[in-house]
Amino acid sequence: MKNIRTDSIEKLLNAIMNIEGKDDLYEFFVDVLTVKELKDMGDRFEAAIMLKNGENYETITKTLGLSSATISRVSRCINYGNGGYEKAINAMEKKQ
Repeated sequence: MKNIRTDSIEKLLNAIMNIEGKDDLYEFFVDVLTVKELKDMGDRFEAAIMLKNGENYETITKTLGLSSATISRVSRCINYGNGGYEKAINAMEKKQ
């Protein structure tokens, strides 16, 4: 985790944290990422939500079109990662 905390990533995260409004976030992410990269991020996040809700790999694959390898990676991050998915999902659910 140390090697990812570069000056440029710190600036990027600070900028994202200070963007106000969903439309401005869309504009930023569409500029920074390709449409496919943004869709892939959204699909991985949706897979994390589905895994948290007890969905199986087959259902997630049919719903999102993700490979079992991608779902497995998301699952490993949920179970053995830094807790990022869980924190993001909990924050989102808290605001809804």
